[in-house]
Amino acid sequence: MQSIAQSDLVSFPALPPDGMYRIDLQYASPDNLLFGEVIYDRPGLPSTVWLHQTLAKVIARAAATLKEAGYRLIIYDGLRTVTSQERMLNTAKVHQHPQWIQEPRLLSPPGKGGHPRGMAVDISIEKRVENVKGEDKYEAVDMGTPFDFLAENSQPASNPAHRDYPCTPTVRENRNILDQHMKEAAIVCGVDLLPLPQEWWDYRLPPAQYESYRPLSDADVPPEARQCKP
Repeated sequence: MQSIAQSDLVSFPALPPDGMYRIDLQYASPDNLLFGEVIYDRPGLPSTVWLHQTLAKVIARAAATLKEAGYRLIIYDGLRTVTSQERMLNTAKVHQHPQWIQEPRLLSPPGKGGHPRGMAVDISIEKRVENVKGEDKYEAVDMGTPFDFLAENSQPASNPAHRDYPCTPTVRENRNILDQHMKEAAIVCGVDLLPLPQEWWDYRLPPAQYESYRPLSDADVPPEARQCKP
């Protein structure tokens, strides 16, 4: 496996230029839907999302075209270190639902997937509704489920978060807007992109690409990107 250099990680700060996106770092809040407790608890952790540079350029492009179309990108999560993944599996919520980590798994084991390599991102959109004194105002759009909605049955017909779930026309349109901008951005950037089928918010590089890299723990990333207390 190849190692990911710290210089290959790109940060998306909480206050972006020109309001291109909004960060809602879910796992730094106790109100996150899936675990109900803080995962990213490093003291002074800013609301910054980190991504591998390959995926970062897709997100930057999509954020720009969405803004032109009257939308704003919301970024919920990106790099999720192995350290954080281990903490997630040790939460009370997961202990109460041991089936989540049994085959077929609903949660990835530490080190698995695109997130611990910065090669997966969780996103949504909101729509611009007005401009007041030079400042754009946005409102939520209906995506069918909240971020991190976890269905006990992951099959398309039983999982409202699945991309093939029979959504209402409004939800389908909103998901298509996000999907279209992400796919077009990936084409322009020359990047292969995988929209994760069972989670409408998850976009990642293909497994054949991210599995060729070692996952990152807190010890492997810049100090400002570390997520958990020592």
